[in-house]
Amino acid sequence: MTKINQITAYLEHEKTDAAVFSDPVSINYLTGFYSDPHERQMFLFVYPHQEPLLFVPALEADRAASILNFQVVGYVDSENPWQKIKNTLPAAPFRKIAVEFDNLILTKYHGLRTVFEGAEFTNLTPLINRLRLIKSADEIQKMLIAGQYADKAVNIGFDSISLDKTETDIIAQIDFAIKREGYEMSFETMVLTGDNAANPHGIPGAHTIENNALLLFDLGCMVNGYASDMTRTVAVGQPDQFKKEIYQLTLEAQQAALDFIKPGVTAHEVDRAARQVIEKAGYGEYFNHRLGHGIGMDVHEFPSIMEGNDLVIEEGMCFSVEPGIYIPGKVGVRIEDCGHVTKNGFELFTESSKDLLYFE
Repeated sequence: MTKINQITAYLEHEKTDAAVFSDPVSINYLTGFYSDPHERQMFLFVYPHQEPLLFVPALEADRAASILNFQVVGYVDSENPWQKIKNTLPAAPFRKIAVEFDNLILTKYHGLRTVFEGAEFTNLTPLINRLRLIKSADEIQKMLIAGQYADKAVNIGFDSISLDKTETDIIAQIDFAIKREGYEMSFETMVLTGDNAANPHGIPGAHTIENNALLLFDLGCMVNGYASDMTRTVAVGQPDQFKKEIYQLTLEAQQAALDFIKPGVTAHEVDRAARQVIEKAGYGEYFNHRLGHGIGMDVHEFPSIMEGNDLVIEEGMCFSVEPGIYIPGKVGVRIEDCGHVTKNGFELFTESSKDLLYFE
């Protein structure tokens, strides 16, 4: 059953007249066509008993039509997109419409309300999340390749470490090298030195690389439509013993979770496997985020690997495992790998060493 057919089967079962996809990544997942429409409107309409329809800005219509085997309708900037959608849709009554609640900004919501006057809107997000949750062998292979590029990127970063460089100097070298390979970073590269790394989402800037401190790299690459994501923390000079101990504790916590993952356990239990290591050492308050997030065509996907989530882990799920300890003014460490659940465990997409590496 194709992905589109799975949507039509859902619509039939739920007695829903149409599904409207607004997330460009969802549209790509279902059709193989990707475009970022920016402020313009782009929707995929799927019906229970008719061919789908892709509505796109006119400048993308020809490319979409060359990829897809169903109707593509474009609109120019001077047209009212909502009126054109209304004029293009089938005449059948629309009483119940499924839309992506997690993606639908108010502008799109109100626009679709004018198209489907009086219809009930239901949430399509749980369905698309579930479809994307279990990756195929082909998807996993693409993510392994994306992971190889993340390994390459972080090693470029390591080779760029110098006490006369800033965080953004190193980021520029990493990003430029990956662009030369023909790919993009999957999110904004983070290089954080010293105390700046004690903020889980620190902002890189013109901070010169500190000596006798830790240096954190968080990066990923987008390759063939799939993302990678990894974090490594390294030593510059000779950090004090406390920083080294925090690093080893974080590594121990990550390994505890990696060893625990297998089909049948819950996301809550995976998070606890890492968190209890840090809590027992007395630093629980400094691990202040979930253990992991799903990954695939987006760098952050469903599910969250966190306390309170009783989702059962299944073979083919892909997610990050990234414990961290962030003590303001003292030290920040995070170690992250993404991987996929196998029949018996968890296989990583990234292979860079997690021994505490030292650079001068």
